[in-house]
Amino acid sequence: MTVISRIAEFSDDLTSIRRDLHENPELGMEEFRTAGIVAKLLREWGIETHTGIGKTGVVGVLKGNKPGRQIGLRADMDALPMEERTNLPFSSKNPGVMHACGHDAHTTMLLGAARYLAEKKDFSGTAVFIFQPAEEGLGGARAMLADDLFKRFPCDEIYGMHNWPTGELGKVSIKPGTAMAGADFFDIHVRAYGSHAAMPQISKDPIVIASSLVAQLQTIVSRNVPPIEPLVLSVTKIHAGTAYNVIPSDCTISGTMRYFSKEMASMVRQRMKELTDGMAKSYGVEIDIENQEIFDVLVNNEDLSHEMLNIASEVVGTENVAIRPNVIAGSEDFADMLKEVPGAYCNLGHGGTVPLHNDGFILDENILPIGASIYAKIIEKRTSI
Repeated sequence: MTVISRIAEFSDDLTSIRRDLHENPELGMEEFRTAGIVAKLLREWGIETHTGIGKTGVVGVLKGNKPGRQIGLRADMDALPMEERTNLPFSSKNPGVMHACGHDAHTTMLLGAARYLAEKKDFSGTAVFIFQPAEEGLGGARAMLADDLFKRFPCDEIYGMHNWPTGELGKVSIKPGTAMAGADFFDIHVRAYGSHAAMPQISKDPIVIASSLVAQLQTIVSRNVPPIEPLVLSVTKIHAGTAYNVIPSDCTISGTMRYFSKEMASMVRQRMKELTDGMAKSYGVEIDIENQEIFDVLVNNEDLSHEMLNIASEVVGTENVAIRPNVIAGSEDFADMLKEVPGAYCNLGHGGTVPLHNDGFILDENILPIGASIYAKIIEKRTSI
């Protein structure tokens, strides 16, 4: 492992920043404290700083000492609506909010690169540091784009990375081309007819209807999607009822679809509508479905994926970089930025194997100087091409 020596020298500062962010997590579009810390540090380091982009987004612009290209680096800042159960001394102080996906580390790694580059300034062109809000399904990337992100701060290329709890510190992997799934969130509202629980014959029970519908939804993947086509349809929430002795009038089913083919996604949306319409007619109730197309399929630029791995190998060694053969069913709204600007998005492995989005997830802070070094070298290498 060859971390940039200056970044290694201030790695304790990075740990302190990350722990403070972890202890004070904020949900998407509410990252006011986090954005304030990011902006304050960027300004202290002499970096031109812009705030309020996409509501709580922050952009730093740093010019090198030679002419060259403009390269973007992006990190996300938001946490998840979860209760933390790690028992860390710096566990979340905000009830029901946790950095269970490592965005506190992503923000810190990008800050580390920004500090190093601001101190050195020995690079060509311009570095654009993009701190994005609301990655967790709340449209932060689209909000920044709607705020003219790349018109105000044009980039020739853009790069991002995500921590990955593989138990292997410093393992960098990337999937060129189609890499991560697009995603819909859906809500299905069953409007039926309630009654006393002792007289179910009077009701049109929405819980029974919803249970049948959940089973029917699972047949879409098994019977309508070709076996060689990766697609996931998961029901993740069912809400109904207020009392033991009341059959409610309403029930809501919610979940997500993950896909890699827009044609398949369109077909699944149509089948969901047909099933809900058929169930409504069968039971004599009203069933509405709302689909939100939240994430696009993430497509890495083929050439820039290899360039990113080559640069990462200078930090972690050639034995620790790899082309990933398989797509990931998880989604990432960095996909929206990659539709506008060519670039690449990699995973950076670290110690620990508790999965992301788990209330016991613990990040290995040893990746902080590694990620910061990779980001810094991307600027040093790619601005001068």
